[in-house]
Amino acid sequence: MTSGSSAQVIRLHRDGSPGGASARAAAGDPDDADRHASVVELPTSSAPDSAGDSGAAGGGVSLDRLLTFLRNRLTGDYDVDEFGFDPELTDTLVLPPLKLLYDKWFRVGAVGAGHLPADGGALLVGNHSGVLPIDSIMTALAVHEQHPQRRHLRMLGADLVFKTPVLGTLARKSGQTLACNPDAERLLRAGELVGVWPEGFKGVGKPFSARYKLQRFGRGGFASAAIRAGVPIIPVAVVGAEEIYPKIGDIKPLARLLGLPYFPVTPFFPLLGPLGAVPLPTKWTIEFGEPILTDAYEPEAADDPMRVFNLNDQVREAIQQMLYRRLARRRNIFSG
Repeated sequence: MTSGSSAQVIRLHRDGSPGGASARAAAGDPDDADRHASVVELPTSSAPDSAGDSGAAGGGVSLDRLLTFLRNRLTGDYDVDEFGFDPELTDTLVLPPLKLLYDKWFRVGAVGAGHLPADGGALLVGNHSGVLPIDSIMTALAVHEQHPQRRHLRMLGADLVFKTPVLGTLARKSGQTLACNPDAERLLRAGELVGVWPEGFKGVGKPFSARYKLQRFGRGGFASAAIRAGVPIIPVAVVGAEEIYPKIGDIKPLARLLGLPYFPVTPFFPLLGPLGAVPLPTKWTIEFGEPILTDAYEPEAADDPMRVFNLNDQVREAIQQMLYRRLARRRNIFSG
């Protein structure tokens, strides 16, 4: 550890990626203090220490842990990786308040966590819904809470996230990075769990009438990244997020004015103002499906559009079927 005012930057591995670096530069780099810190070669760690676990597990932060965090901030005695991920800040300040939302508001039930690998890389691919991308955050929390090693999910986000003041910096420090293949492959090769939501804004912003109907999965960039990295793909189905903001309209002129992909109208927003922005307390279920292996693919298959499309379609169909099964079991959107 260094004892100056700069954090210690942990390089994931030696494999450079000019494409990933340029994409990250476009979305905003980590803080200057992080960039100029000393760089050391260390393996990525998927399991925080027991002291770090206790705060997030209890939904709060102990005074001792908070004091330790503040001391480390002042001395620079903390680690970030080359993407700007700060595990200590994430576990101390970001996850505890979100866990209250996870436990008390949405009462998330996680199923199939045994399909998550104990170590090594994997690509988690999920359905996207709910107007705001809260489903991705709850999925990351489900991974952290259910995995024995309390692993972090490295989420791939849209450039809009990283261009937003404050939110972009917080997203970077909590482990997110730009949704581009070079960054995804580097994280996967480094043994990280990576999360992607291929529907993008088409999924999260679709009308309520199209709930739980998967939108187009793009060109299969996630599939080619998994093939190149040789990691399994884990389909993820989230039930409950579609109903938190029932989108019944879209004010497109206002969305264009604000530079947003859509400006949603729900039964409560904007009619009730800020109160209408409170998500409905639906009961959520997050299911991690059986891994879809990619190790049988030769590396050049990642450049074969037909094979990539077939894998892309296989993952999409797996998620859709998981959603149908979960919906058939659900009795009520608020009680599950």
